[in-house]
Amino acid sequence: MAHEKKASSPETFHVSGLDEWRQALHNTGRRPLLTHLNADTTWLIQIPRPTQISRPPQVRTHFNILIDPWLQGPQSDVAWWFSTQWHVVASSVDTLAKLNEIIYQLEQPGANRETSSEGGHNMIDVVVISHEFTDHCHQATLQELPKSTPVIATDIASDLIRSWGHFDTVVTAPGLEKDAPWTSLKHVCSCLPDWLAIGRVVTPGNSLYYHSAILIAFDLCDDGEQQRDLGEAVIYSPHGISGEDLAFVPSSGVKTLALLHGLHDVSIWMTKQLNLGALNGIRAVEASRARYWIATHDEIKKGGGFIAPLLRRVQYTPQQAIEYERKRLQDECDLPTYTFKELGSGDGLILR
Repeated sequence: MAHEKKASSPETFHVSGLDEWRQALHNTGRRPLLTHLNADTTWLIQIPRPTQISRPPQVRTHFNILIDPWLQGPQSDVAWWFSTQWHVVASSVDTLAKLNEIIYQLEQPGANRETSSEGGHNMIDVVVISHEFTDHCHQATLQELPKSTPVIATDIASDLIRSWGHFDTVVTAPGLEKDAPWTSLKHVCSCLPDWLAIGRVVTPGNSLYYHSAILIAFDLCDDGEQQRDLGEAVIYSPHGISGEDLAFVPSSGVKTLALLHGLHDVSIWMTKQLNLGALNGIRAVEASRARYWIATHDEIKKGGGFIAPLLRRVQYTPQQAIEYERKRLQDECDLPTYTFKELGSGDGLILR
């Protein structure tokens, strides 16, 4: 499917421009890349392997993390008649095989279709699933991946994925406890290198982890650059998370590089708050001290079933969130300093 190539700055790229993406991947600062694969909440994080770790020439330069993949087809929760949704905006890649082929060509410029798709090169190093709901844990999309692909998922999602019998390795994401260093999340899965940790932020009183977050933390620095174990993190919270629940994260020894948190406030009429939206997001940015606030899970999808007419959505902008927070604080303190980015389907960003 053809996609319009968008104008870019040196910080951004689009998946339709392979040369542009490759140039971003091998940027001189060796920084992670974040790519929005659809208009909703499927993401690819490409993290450069630390330079102090020696590797044979055949070992790839980046570690690729796929988050909450749902590329095409419907998603239903409970039953089709209860809630079914479809993407309105086409995903930038329509299959994981195509994504795998593109990533292979990014790292191997001379590779062709036959080499990448038939040569057995699985370029997805790990999949992360934040929730069991099928717009995050989409069975048809996930089962496009080889059985050998490791999966790290939250509690209920990991049990669900194991029940399919498709993947060889499914690990339940550990929780980062208050006052614990981010390095306590290391070594929970042999699929992860020792400079990378993946877990979830513990949210007391939120037993189903609906308003929670995934923490992806890493240390890319040479030993001489800064103290070891002082890492960076991407925090992913598609439904939103309270700022109070993120307040301890800086003390865990990480600088939050990016917080992925939506702008839209979504609820079920008179029943349940779903996505917390921008008015909560700005507090989460402040608590986490994130350098980037990146919108996620804001696609207005085509819906059907019992739930669809009960959904209520308020679309906020970052500026509205700033104005609301100023009024709430009555100018008693400074608002957080951050860079806001809204990435469309296929847009990518170098996380400086």
